[in-house]
This record gives sequence, structure tokens and C-alpha cells, in this order.
Amino acid sequence: MQTLTMYWMPIVISAVLCHIASALIWMVLPLHKHDYKNPGDKEKPILDFVRSMAFAPGVYYVPWCGHGADRKNPANIEKMKAGPYAMLTVMPGMPNIGRSMGMWIVNLLLIGFGVAYIAGSAGLPHTASYMQVFKVCGLIAFMAHAGNALTMSIWMGQPWSQVPGRVIDALIYASLTAGTFAWRWPH
Repeated sequence: MQTLTMYWMPIVISAVLCHIASALIWMVLPLHKHDYKNPGDKEKPILDFVRSMAFAPGVYYVPWCGHGADRKNPANIEKMKAGPYAMLTVMPGMPNIGRSMGMWIVNLLLIGFGVAYIAGSAGLPHTASYMQVFKVCGLIAFMAHAGNALTMSIWMGQPWSQVPGRVIDALIYASLTAGTFAWRWPH
């Protein structure tokens, strides 16, 4: 396995390119325009309710039916049958765009680090062609970026209509990462 210090340039460049692509995707393109819905005139009652309950930050699931034997309780079974179902995420404060951007960059650097580590550990040689590096690094990056796309819809109730957008994002980020690694692969 080659040392990871040999890959610092493609790790950093791919993170920067993916960050720029992400900004363009979310701010310019209409791809995610309908991901979130405006509650309209229901916003104030929702906010009043959440404020009045003073929920601690976290993710809440309703109706809550507990675990194990609690799920067999007739009252809980009725709650589940009656619905509706919802997940409520309460954040600890106002969103901090600067902090989120910083964490996004760290995430992209970690993905680049993972791509370098796996590709290097898999024995991808210094003599590998551009397309060999592109295919291996692209698949690793795609799995890192898209790995949670289906999970969010399967388990978290995210609309299935959001999956194509998440997959398109992942393909773009993976292509940028793969192209960067193939271009800057140590020879």
C-alpha cells in the first residue's frame, strides 16, 4: 500500500470541486427545489406548538410505541393504526451556515481520504491508467455519497421522489472525485 501522504492533492482538490458543485446544485439548479414543503398557514401553529412543548434537541417519532413488549400493548397498537406518522427534528438553535459549510468540507475531505485509503489498500498501482483509477475511485466515491440515499426513504420517511436527486448529486460528486484522483494519481 502506498502512503496516504501521496494522495493529499487529489483529496483536497476533489473536496474543493465537490464543494463548488454542491453550491451550484443547491443554489442554481432546480434539482432540489421541491425537496422541502412550505407548511403555509400552518407554520405558525406548528411553531407555537413546538415552542410550547420545549422539546430538547433531537429527532422525535410519533406515534411513539416504545420497544419490545410495549409494541404489543393494545393502546399502542391502536395509536399505530390511527396514525398519522411523523418525524420531528428539533435543532439546538438557529442553523449556522458557516459551521455547516465547514462540516461539509470536512465530510468531503474524509470521503477523499477514504477513497485514497481504499484504492491504495486495494493495490491500485502507480502504473494504473486514467480509466482504471477513475472506475475504482468513482465507485468508492459514489458509494460514499449515495450510500444513504435509499436508507433515508426506507427508514426515515423521506419522499421517494428525493432519491433521484440524491443519486444525481452522488454521481456528480463521484465523477469529480474520480476524475481528480485519475488526473492526480501518483506515478
